[in-house]
Amino acid sequence: MKNGHRFLAILALALALTAAAVGEEALYVRKVENLPADFWMGMDVSSVTALEASGVTYKDETGETRDLFELLREAGVNLVRVRVWNDPYDSEGHGYGGGNCDVANAAAIAKRCAAQGISLMVDFHYSDFWADPGKQMAPKAWKDIPVKKRGEVIREWTKEALTEIASTGVHVALVQIGNETNGMFCGEKTWMNIVFRQMKYGCEAVREVCPEAKIAVHFANPENGEQYLTYADKLAYYELDYDVFATSYYPYWHGSLENLKSVLSAIQEKYGKQVMVAETSYAWTLEDGDFSGNTIGDQGGYEKPWPITVQGQANEVRDVAAAMADIGGIGVCYWEGAWVPVGTESWEENSARWEQFGSGWASSYSAEYDPNDAGKYYGGSACDNQTMFDFSGKALPSLQVFRLMREGQETEIRPDAIADTHVVCDLNGVIAFPETVEAVMNDNSRVALPVIWEAPDEATLRSGGPQTYTVRGTAEGMDAVCYLQMIEYNYLLNGGFEDADDSMWRADNFGGTEQLYVEEKLTDSLAGSRHYHFYSAAARSVGFDLEQDAAGLLPGTYRYAISVMGGDAGEQEIYAYVKINGEIIATAPTEITSWNSWHTAVIEGITVGEGDTVTVGLHVVCQGAGAWGKIDEAMLNRQQEAD
Repeated sequence: MKNGHRFLAILALALALTAAAVGEEALYVRKVENLPADFWMGMDVSSVTALEASGVTYKDETGETRDLFELLREAGVNLVRVRVWNDPYDSEGHGYGGGNCDVANAAAIAKRCAAQGISLMVDFHYSDFWADPGKQMAPKAWKDIPVKKRGEVIREWTKEALTEIASTGVHVALVQIGNETNGMFCGEKTWMNIVFRQMKYGCEAVREVCPEAKIAVHFANPENGEQYLTYADKLAYYELDYDVFATSYYPYWHGSLENLKSVLSAIQEKYGKQVMVAETSYAWTLEDGDFSGNTIGDQGGYEKPWPITVQGQANEVRDVAAAMADIGGIGVCYWEGAWVPVGTESWEENSARWEQFGSGWASSYSAEYDPNDAGKYYGGSACDNQTMFDFSGKALPSLQVFRLMREGQETEIRPDAIADTHVVCDLNGVIAFPETVEAVMNDNSRVALPVIWEAPDEATLRSGGPQTYTVRGTAEGMDAVCYLQMIEYNYLLNGGFEDADDSMWRADNFGGTEQLYVEEKLTDSLAGSRHYHFYSAAARSVGFDLEQDAAGLLPGTYRYAISVMGGDAGEQEIYAYVKINGEIIATAPTEITSWNSWHTAVIEGITVGEGDTVTVGLHVVCQGAGAWGKIDEAMLNRQQEAD
């Protein structure tokens, strides 16, 4: 059989965007058998003060207006997390947004926690606005203080802030020194400045003011296990006095639960620290409630390990808690589970409230401090579809998962959603659709169901060239979706690096590149979820050729393409090349510039004769320190047969 007439495809499951109606069906929650009594069931509600000032009210499942903190306690939440910024206001006193989370806001939330007997986790960002892996800006008042003197300022400010918060009578259980500090903290990028000259002073303040509180450090991207061990090693090297290594875990981007357990277990065993998930969340709908786009929406490009449903949201929380319990973790905290829309009538109405009360993720006033991000893209809640309340503030059944995972509530097994189907077919081969799809049940099991597709005719699919079609179907009354990708047949093996066996690819690491391997990460892939990754911390140490011999080519003319993206390359020499019988016969230059900016090198008109050995590859040399990149979608397609 000719490769050009080969049926390539099928499969891969990503959980469906369409789901069975939630209705009045009872939530299914499997009991977590090994859950300790003192396990922290947390929720971050840092924006609640601004939301309530904007007119938001919270209701129980019957629709009765209730105090949010009372609802949380009844649902089994025993810990509230609150972020603290130093001075989230411009020179005229306008709030930057995101809840305007200063010390006074934290104290107000602490007082409400104390009234309900809920403990507090204080999350100091040591910034005037959002701190995350992409930015860790020092507060305005500190930016001109030399780093060698900044530690004393950090200690005194932390002491004052914690004293005010603790004076409310709340039980301060945990204190975070920094937020998602992936190699940056309070404007600094070297570990000596991060840990020895800054973090340790925050820890000293906690030990003095709240000696019984556990001190946590917090990182993101646990899918990169080697990097996490590096973080923990740096903290140990500089002898940071802390108790808990905390992580964010957003399953859309952060890998599997098995990987999370493996990474955190390694840190526990090697460094003797407790571990927890300080941030997680999951969408219950893809709809937007406040006319300001959401992080998780119809755009795709992220993993969906659970259905986007209320039941799926509950299963995510339960399974993350179970994963932590399995390895002796101390808790899980759901991020901003109450950040609902401030209104549902119009963007204009909501915008006025976001600006006045700071109840959107950022206001226009934030441009003074963060002109390149928040100051450009300010707006409302980006997570209103990941809350545990509907758009009107009414509690969703999933809010009860914190309580129910201790007791268990195993209801009748029923379909919750239909898993998406992915099919890849050659334009010149067989086009076929699966006869069944998988229903995801409320207990997260899978059941095959017959499906009827509303597919375009084959002539239309073949004439449209390489592209992806969204094909709708029906499976026992529920909507099904098939993503049909029509492609030209690729004569390279594992050209997208999706197969576990990558032995057909050879890497000649002549430059001593530090990291050079196939990586699984959906958001860093051009297609699929795997790609070839490279990185080196040292300057002038990225240098390699990645190549494959294309076997069994028939005589004719071919086209070779390969895509790459990355950054921090400095001076670079990157090009695709083709060898015939060991000699380079053609090259095509390309480059790396920034994250998700893919560049494709293309070589056309490759003439292959009878018995020729064809080798294709990518040559990469980067002079910059920290140069990194991702290589994906290597394609060798026939353009025409030999005469």
